[in-house]
Amino acid sequence: MSKTRPRRLLALAQLSNSVGDGAYYTTSALYFTQVIGLAPARVGLGLTLGWAVGSLAGVPLGRLADRRGARGTAVLLALATGLMVASFTLVRGFVPFVLVACGYAAAQSGLAAARQSLLAGLVPAGERTGLLARLQATLNAGLAVGAGLGGLALHAGTRDAYLAVFLVDAVSFLVCASLLTGLPRVAPGAVRPRGSGLGVLRDRPYALVALLNTVLLLRMPLLSLVLPLWITERTGAPAWLVSALFVLNTAVVTVFQVRAARGVTGLASATRAVRRAGWVMCAACAVFALSAGASPWVAAGVLVLGSVLQVVAEMGQSAGSWQLSFDLAPVDRVGEYQGLFGTGVTVARTLGPLVLTWLLVEWGTPGWLLLGAAMVAASYAMGPAARSAAADRTTEPPAALIPAADGTTTVRTP
Repeated sequence: MSKTRPRRLLALAQLSNSVGDGAYYTTSALYFTQVIGLAPARVGLGLTLGWAVGSLAGVPLGRLADRRGARGTAVLLALATGLMVASFTLVRGFVPFVLVACGYAAAQSGLAAARQSLLAGLVPAGERTGLLARLQATLNAGLAVGAGLGGLALHAGTRDAYLAVFLVDAVSFLVCASLLTGLPRVAPGAVRPRGSGLGVLRDRPYALVALLNTVLLLRMPLLSLVLPLWITERTGAPAWLVSALFVLNTAVVTVFQVRAARGVTGLASATRAVRRAGWVMCAACAVFALSAGASPWVAAGVLVLGSVLQVVAEMGQSAGSWQLSFDLAPVDRVGEYQGLFGTGVTVARTLGPLVLTWLLVEWGTPGWLLLGAAMVAASYAMGPAARSAAADRTTEPPAALIPAADGTTTVRTP
């Protein structure tokens, strides 16, 4: 198998399920409220519970990928995610909705960890961040296409149109699973015991890096929730600017994420990228705060500038965190460690809307400045935390990846 084929299959798998996810994210809230008939507060509670379960499931499912094989685990979890999406079409009450939401979030979190473990087994360490940047660009392109499909369903506004979206999303995960089966097998390694079932949670330096990354990921709800509320309640900018800023963010990441990650090749460059991103994000927060009370078109211009700064910070922080998450993980426990690192996304999705709505929409300018200061503080703390985690790695006996002639990889431990 050529060197490029696994990367192409990974990209196609990413594109497939991101198209489905884009359609799902655009329409799911209205489907749950208007078709199923759940109250908005119950939808919010159910999704919060679901992502809370998902954040807990990432580590054990990542550990399963390490021990049983990353490709097989990823395929099964992709199929499970598709099944959970299809199950939403059968839900008629709150309790079944919560159960399916928990299954969906757990499968999604586990799939993310298993795919990272699979990528680590197929791609040399020095090339992973560059590939992840390309996958992120592919993800954004897929989400944009999916959002367009979701928009058609919203325009139709019928139950059948919503069901068609969920069917598209379910099928997208079946296609993803099929593509993943075409990848080379990565043999499970002999995972070294750590003296406790807590595994990665006992690795305090790495856990600290993951925690700091979670703080930096609080930017995630800005575009989808906080800025729409800020624009409509605190500024005179036109409401359609919300959609324009989303398109701007998606387009910039699709075009420039690979370039932004090009200089990130090791721990030192990764921590520098995160530190720069912290300052840029702080500047974005300050600019967003200036939009309050300005005339409509001045506010719109300020918001566009803030959004440009925000997406630049997003690309730099993403590239740096990808490098750190792989470089600081033991080679035989990548899935488990990626499971912990990936909880930052679910925590940001779960707690971010509540925290940022209160901090920014209620507090206004002081809240924006406090968020910017928190971003700078977390980005500067990342350097010492990463160095501590790297030093902790050097005290362990190394594990070696042994490539076989058939393209599989086996972990040999001392």
